[in-house]
Amino acid sequence: MIGMMGSGKTSVGRRLAARLGLPFADADNEIEIASGMTVPEIFVRRGEQEFREGERRVVARLLRDGQKVLSTGGGAFNDPRTREAISSHGISIWLKADFDVLMRRVRKRTNRPLLQTADPEATLRRLIEERYPIYAEATLTVLSQDGPHEAVIEAVLRALEVHLGLDAHHAPGPVVHEAPVSVHVGLPGHAYDILIGPDLIADAGHQIARLAPGAACAIITDEHVAKAHGAELQAALTAQGIRHAMLVLPPGEATKSYGYFQQACDFVIANRMERGDLVVAFGGGVIGDLAGYVAASVRRGMRFVQIPTSLLAQVDSSVGGKTGINSPHGKNLIGAFHQPSLVLADSQALETLPEREFRAGYAEVVKYGLIDKPDFFYWLEAHSAEVFAGGPARQQAIATACRAKAEVVLRDEFEQGDRALLNLGHTFAHAFERLTHYDGSKLVHGEAVAVGLCCAFRFSVRQGLCQGQDAGRVEAHLRRVGLPTRIGAIKGLEGDTDALIAAMYQDKKVVRGNLTFILAHAIGKSFIARDVAEADVRAFLDEERGLEVEHRA
Repeated sequence: MIGMMGSGKTSVGRRLAARLGLPFADADNEIEIASGMTVPEIFVRRGEQEFREGERRVVARLLRDGQKVLSTGGGAFNDPRTREAISSHGISIWLKADFDVLMRRVRKRTNRPLLQTADPEATLRRLIEERYPIYAEATLTVLSQDGPHEAVIEAVLRALEVHLGLDAHHAPGPVVHEAPVSVHVGLPGHAYDILIGPDLIADAGHQIARLAPGAACAIITDEHVAKAHGAELQAALTAQGIRHAMLVLPPGEATKSYGYFQQACDFVIANRMERGDLVVAFGGGVIGDLAGYVAASVRRGMRFVQIPTSLLAQVDSSVGGKTGINSPHGKNLIGAFHQPSLVLADSQALETLPEREFRAGYAEVVKYGLIDKPDFFYWLEAHSAEVFAGGPARQQAIATACRAKAEVVLRDEFEQGDRALLNLGHTFAHAFERLTHYDGSKLVHGEAVAVGLCCAFRFSVRQGLCQGQDAGRVEAHLRRVGLPTRIGAIKGLEGDTDALIAAMYQDKKVVRGNLTFILAHAIGKSFIARDVAEADVRAFLDEERGLEVEHRA
């Protein structure tokens, strides 16, 4: 096992050895026993160079001393003689972790001699730049991310199977194996985990059987998801002996209605689902909201599992327990707070998502950076192409967004205060959706959010709250990834400024008839603005729409 400090070499290695029935050895521990000093003491008394020479000799001895799982120090693989010895006697497995993951882990320890500097973060970044090109020479690479060690161990075992030729179905070539990332939502009384990674639909039967042994499942999905992934989910449940039934509904926002809510409730009851059974929301945000509300309502409350298949659902609607349907008077006006028992966000499922839907979901990812995580927004500016391409950057973006939402939900589960921040851009967006009659061919939710985010920042500038350069930066980034940023880009928007304002008065944040918006002082510094004057909103919308008319002319 090779990798940086904090990558999990010792903890994963020890458990891996137990799984393989092999002894475990830790090179640093062996050095401490031989010298009678701790590693930090060796660095202080004898210096790094003498430590490295002793490390090389210890690793060489351990490699000759029979089969085992061996955890090496972070710098051991840098020595070409050690790399050659490992190549001759074993299989090197690099536990690769991102900077943020490593920093969270090493902050908890004070026994890292190389990080005893004035700027540990800069030191860690330098070490990553120096060592990662060398670590890349390892036989296998497995991503080490936040989550249970067991998930990383399973990824190591799969990588070994492929390398040793035990997996006949896997194509040859270099492979990076991704273990699911786990985000814990620690709500008192109904905590749950969000698992993010590939192949989670195929693993759903195992996860559900572990969550609720003996429970049956009522799956609610739509036609597109059923066609793309329905057979895989049902096979996963069947393999675990889980009784299940699947209701397939039409896709689109119109499904979040009284009629389909009634149909879904009756389906769950007709299939003899008991209170201890599970409702499975299998689809995008529409299905997640509808199925969650069904679970909150049937038998006065059933548990449910979210298996979101769109980017928007994975980073937003599947997390936090908001469920509901639409009213002719506005969006999401009928519903309940009902937390899921588990969220399985299969990153591989996004490969079947239409490009427009993925792009629209990206607007919700950007939102979290704009609320209170400016570093995340700057990271997205640099890595958006990688997020769209897939792979580790996409998984990292989803996990970061889920953690950001979980933090807010933990502070304010029932939207009495800070949780309203998650509606940045949404007061505008929901009005746009209503005036396009929730017609997804004209406007999907994420596109409305993209325009709404830009409006929120431009309105903040107009109110003297925010610098124009920040609003321009937000608009430029969203435009660069192909999202609309102006009201004039919305097709089929009916009504004038009066109609938009009337729609805004149906927003859930309205208090005693007064408009409430989420506005911004800067990127990453959003706040709740109560009692916003209607005249100011009207003047802003007139200006925005006037500029669009002038531009088209």
